[in-house]
Amino acid sequence: MKKNRQELVEALTDDPLIWDFIIIGGGATGLGTAVEAASRGYRTLLLEQHDFAKGTSSRSTKLVHGGVRYLRQGNVALVLEALRERGLLRQNAPHLVKNQSFIVPNYDWWEGPFYGIGLKIYDKLAGDLGLGPSEHLSKEETLKHIPTLEPADLDGGVIYHDAQFDDSRLAVNLLQTLFDQGGVGINYMEVTGLLKANNLVSGVKVEDREGIHSFELQARAVINATGAFTDRIRQMDDPDTKEIIRPSQGVHIVLDESFQPGESAIMVPKTDDGRVLFAVPWHNRIIVGTTDTPIESPTLEPRAQEEEIEFLLTHAARYLTKDPEPDDVLSVFAGIRPLVAPGGGDDTSSISRDHTLIIDPSGLVTIAGGKWTTYRKMAEDTIDEAAVVAGLDERESVTENLRLHGWLKNAEAADPFELYGSDALSLKKIASERDDGNPPLHPNLPYTAAEVIWAVRSEMARTVEDVLARRTRSLLLDARASIAIAEPVARIMAAELGRDQQWVKQQVEAYTQLAKGYYLGD
Repeated sequence: MKKNRQELVEALTDDPLIWDFIIIGGGATGLGTAVEAASRGYRTLLLEQHDFAKGTSSRSTKLVHGGVRYLRQGNVALVLEALRERGLLRQNAPHLVKNQSFIVPNYDWWEGPFYGIGLKIYDKLAGDLGLGPSEHLSKEETLKHIPTLEPADLDGGVIYHDAQFDDSRLAVNLLQTLFDQGGVGINYMEVTGLLKANNLVSGVKVEDREGIHSFELQARAVINATGAFTDRIRQMDDPDTKEIIRPSQGVHIVLDESFQPGESAIMVPKTDDGRVLFAVPWHNRIIVGTTDTPIESPTLEPRAQEEEIEFLLTHAARYLTKDPEPDDVLSVFAGIRPLVAPGGGDDTSSISRDHTLIIDPSGLVTIAGGKWTTYRKMAEDTIDEAAVVAGLDERESVTENLRLHGWLKNAEAADPFELYGSDALSLKKIASERDDGNPPLHPNLPYTAAEVIWAVRSEMARTVEDVLARRTRSLLLDARASIAIAEPVARIMAAELGRDQQWVKQQVEAYTQLAKGYYLGD
């Protein structure tokens, strides 16, 4: 990025330009929409009330997938779209999106043929963008892939392929791509109201949560891409508007890799509550999820309920020889699905994950629903419609083949900074210039001082939480260990940001309080 946050904020006050698009929301949908707009040459500004990917977009199951269960529901169109987008994303961000093998264990004689046929259809739908063919496995072959799978009554399995990624790292790369394409994105900028002219939305009121600045910014079109908070923005436009979001909470637990050694993931097609259960290797840990619990209203920091954790521990024990106990949980995190359910109904597990595009009479454009895998197609559809609302020249989308920031075909060569792709050389340079640049900050975590410095200089990290939760994944990999390095991280950041000892103290206290909600027990 060419400018730091302070310079970007000051530029907003100095330049009275009218943006083509102001996009509210810095998660997958908002970032993708901003990249879509900027890459077409439109003047684009993205505003995020907290940090990029603070909400659902950093709390996913870490899968880029077609959605096997949507095939079971008969939603072939959604599966086709998602499989195509999965293939495109793997081409456009190969440093983050990897082929992941999945095993469907079969404990009844009919499961092998039943799921085998379904996954062959899944393969067929992927076409040339497929990641590998599905195959039947014997009991011995299944256990070779996953040695800790419960062997009693195991009849065999089916192996198939989907993709895995690091969600908040992809969000950061989308932000960097936005800047590369001439757009602007700023975090900790809260939209507090909408501006109108002749009953049409003409801009936004914004407060800088880091300072005392407030702004009124003009735009030809305003796009609401706020996920779980969609209704809040729509009600700024019309207080009587009907709510469309039916929020549902999904919880994951993180375990040590000894619970499921090897490279394959487990996919259980149907749990007690009708959901798919995944146990996926990720950053030398195992992520087990997810639940589906309707909730009353969204929050920025959702918490797992006791029964959700118990559900995941019980199901993990059902399929693994090593039964996890609460003390084994390294981290537990919750995310809120912004499901669109305009027709009512309480069963959130059956609500479609299709995206919904709404243009209100005021011209406010809202994009809601969907999932990480289809963010690019959601963005394309949104800008196609928003350009009409804004009265702008129509311009063709170029994002199908747009390499995202960090693109590197053989990212393994960038180790230990593989996730940074083409930026790895810059991180290595920072590391070489410091005595503490290379050693991990904690023995249970892989992250270094160089990554903290890079996050501040090049990824707009502003707080210890930004670094430990989203620029690195310390909070999710081991919440207790992340608390232990909060102070050294705060000191490194303070030196970069010009903060004082009081700031360091406040940051450590705030992060410690937050991280305590991510592990079980005292």
